[in-house]
Parts: sequence; structure tokens; C-alpha cells
Amino acid sequence: MAIHHDTSPPQTLTLKSGTSWTDAWQRCLAVAPEAFRDDRVLNLWNAAWQADGRALPASSPVDQSPIAGPPRLDGATAQRAVRAALDQHRAWRHVPLAERSARVAATLDALTEHRELLALLLVWEIGKPWRLAQADVDRAIDGVRWYVDGIEPMVAGRAPLEGPVSNIASWNYPMSVLVHAMLVQALAGNAVIAKTPTDGGVACLTLACALAAREGIPVILVSGSGGELSEALVRAPEIGCVSFVGGRDTGAAVATAVADLGKRHVLEQEGLNTWGIWNYTDWDALAAVVPKLFDYGKQRCTAYPRFVVQRALFDEFLAAYLPAVRTLRVGHPLAVAQRDDPYPTLDFGPVINAAKAKELDDQVAEAIDRGAVPLHRGSLSDARFLPGQDTSAYVQPVTLLNPPPSSPLHHAEPFGPVDTIVLVDTEAELLAAMNASNGALVATLSTDDEATYERLAPQVRAFKVGQSKPRSRGDRDELFGGFGASWRGAFVGGELLVRAVTQGPAGERLPGNFPDYHLMP
Repeated sequence: MAIHHDTSPPQTLTLKSGTSWTDAWQRCLAVAPEAFRDDRVLNLWNAAWQADGRALPASSPVDQSPIAGPPRLDGATAQRAVRAALDQHRAWRHVPLAERSARVAATLDALTEHRELLALLLVWEIGKPWRLAQADVDRAIDGVRWYVDGIEPMVAGRAPLEGPVSNIASWNYPMSVLVHAMLVQALAGNAVIAKTPTDGGVACLTLACALAAREGIPVILVSGSGGELSEALVRAPEIGCVSFVGGRDTGAAVATAVADLGKRHVLEQEGLNTWGIWNYTDWDALAAVVPKLFDYGKQRCTAYPRFVVQRALFDEFLAAYLPAVRTLRVGHPLAVAQRDDPYPTLDFGPVINAAKAKELDDQVAEAIDRGAVPLHRGSLSDARFLPGQDTSAYVQPVTLLNPPPSSPLHHAEPFGPVDTIVLVDTEAELLAAMNASNGALVATLSTDDEATYERLAPQVRAFKVGQSKPRSRGDRDELFGGFGASWRGAFVGGELLVRAVTQGPAGERLPGNFPDYHLMP
């Protein structure tokens, strides 16, 4: 793959017309004045927008400029919000399915109407490039519409839970993971509570919840620190189910709490997703997929940050991988040559904040200091930025060979644009390296021999194992879960998401990874 470097002088870029944070904020005030104030967003509980909580300052990862911060509640107020949610839940669970479906469908129409504003908020709040921000919104809308169209047989013979569903999710997919789950949970007959992710997405979620609340959907949106609100959002007896998406450290604390209480739960946690290469020759196919694996800077639960490569193929792997990774386009998601130009086409923008960027830089430097071999390091001078903008949250792609066992990059998901490569000589080594993190959500094995794939894939401890192609979380009827420490509780996707938040026949064992049993669907 030939790489042509442009030797022309760099072009001075400008912000695309109508896309400033001020523009987005003014549009929010116009669309949902009940949920936004001039200087802050509100919390939504007890069926009303509340000007409570302490609004903390926040900055955009795009350029560190000020944006709306989450209005953090204290624990006592969160407890009141949960008690009020139970009252809403007890009313909503008796609303006929046809009416619930109509209200959720009306919410989807409203989200569609304001699709571009929701996407623009995602750009500023969590740094998503325009293409991926739109995709996040669209996947939420399209995914919930699939449930609206097919909900009747999914809830046949089932009932809503005894209490509302509490959602605690990471910041990276506010629409296609969090809002999607909330609307399906409501469709199934539950009131739904969501905690705003600490690191970003408050304005996007506030707008989405405002549109849902107008249609009579019982949504509750609160902000606060996980430690202070966990007593209300995880342990409160009113909560019927806890749905968590995030890291293993926080997830372990939630898992312990719900196990002690015997509470229904869905806990999606991180794992080191790996891509194995064994007796493989289709290098053109691999080269084509490498840039796609860096979408959103690998800040997603189904990213592939680890390649496990047969040593005898390492030269051929590098010949395909390195030219592909050098094509990645990074920069300010709204920077254009002329103000009315189309949105820039980027693979990723910033990571979630400057602290995360420094953490990644430090981990890479430490790994190299302890023996890792740097194979590729992108340069920020090649990225697209506005003149003089703050770039402290940007990390160019890095690829390291053999991170030392003492490095976090050896055993944990970096959640940033850092690839690591481990070389192996035997199938046993391949499997051991692919199973380095005690369970994963996805994995892929690239091999030319079908029999080899069929023999090795079942031994990879991931919920989904792709054959020379990446696996994703999935949409609509595709199931999702994890092995080992990457998942606790009920599996989701398709009808399993509805089953996870409804009550079935007495003695029902839901497919999932529970303290006392593991049941595959």
C-alpha cells in the first residue's frame, strides 16, 4: 500500500459554520427550555425538571473550552429521586402495551427530528467525529424502533419488574447504549433511572430525556459521583434491576452489592479483546480493516487493542499493518478549510480528556522504558487542528511490540489508540495470549484453515469470536454478553434485553453469568 505524503503547505483551518458550542447550546435552549437554563442543565426526577445539584465546571475534550457540567446531587436527594421513581414505575407498569409503544415511537420521531443537534452535542461533549456521532444517534433510534415493531411476543407471559431499572453507563455511547437501553426498558413496562456519566454527555442525555419525558415516558436523569449515589442507585430496595456499563474496578463493587442483595443485574465490564493471527495469508483483507479498528480512538468496549501474531508471520503482518495504520486521520472534529465545507472525515478526534491522554502517554513511555519495542508512533503535527487550539486531549496512534508483564498495557484494555502485539510460536501460546484478561466481550481469529478455526475458536474466552472479521456489540436481534470477569448478570440483545428487565415464570433462569450459574443462550 503506497503512502503519498502531501508536501504542500498546511492549510489554515476554521470552525464549520453553525457548529460552535454556543450554537449548540442556544439550540438546546430553544428545543427544550424546560430542561436547560442559560448556564446549566437540570436534573429530571419526580416527573419534573429540578434546579438542584451542584453544577461543576466542565471542558470539551475537543479544545478544552468550557461546556456544561453535570449538576451533581447528594446522596439524600438521590434517595428521594429513587423513591419518586418507584411511584412512577407502579403507575407505568399498568399502562397498556399499545400505549407504551405509541409513546416510545413518538419519542423516536422526536429524536429523529433533532438528530443533528444530538450528534453535535456528542462531538463537543465526548469528542466523537461527526460520522460516528451521527451513527451513535441513528443506532439508538433504529435499534429501539426494531423493539417497538416486535415487542408484543417478547413480553407475552411476562410482567414488568417490581421496581425501576437503574442505569449507570460509561460516557462513550450515550445514545446507542444508554438511551437505547432506557427506552427498551420503558417499553417493557419499567420506569428508568439513568446517572449521567461523570466524564461527558450530560447535554446530549438531557435533550434526549426531555424529548422522552414530553411523551410521558417515565425517565429519571440525575448526576453525581458514583460513590455518593451508589447507595441510592444500586442498593436502594426500590430498585428492580441495575444495568451497568463500565470498567472492572467500579463494576466489581457494583457486582458485590447486587449479589449481596440478590438483585436483578446486567453488568457489562471491560476485557482485553484480542485478534489472533495463525497460518494466515489474506493480508489485503487485514490491511483494509486495520483503520476501522481505530474508530473513535478505540474508546469502545468492542475495540481490539491486542494482536496475537504467529512469530513466523510477523514480517508479513507488519507489511500489511504498518502502511494501514499510517493512513489514520486525526484532528478537531469540526475543523474545515472553508466554513461551509462538509464535516471532516476523521477516524478519531481527542480521547475523553487531557488526563486520559497523559495516562496513555505515560503508560506507553513506561512500557518502552521496560522493554516494549515501538513499531509505530503517529505525530500530532500531521493532525488537523484549528490555529492555536488546545490539543492536550489528543493522542496519535501508537503500536508497541511485547509490552512487559509489569505494564497495564500487557493485561488491561487501554481505552485509547494504543495497539500492542504479542508474538507466539504454538497454538497453546496463542490461546493463552488471547485469554490474557480472564474473559472478553469479543475476539477474532484469522486463519486460512477452517478446521483450525473450528478447533481453536471455542477455546477463546470471548462471548463472540469472529472469523477473520471484527465482532461488534450488535444491534436488534444480535445477542451480547461476556465471559469471565468481562460480564456479570443477564445477557442482553434481542429478546434477551427484554427478558432481563421483565419477570417470567417462577424459577426462570435467565441466560447470563451469575454468581451461582453460567447459562449461554
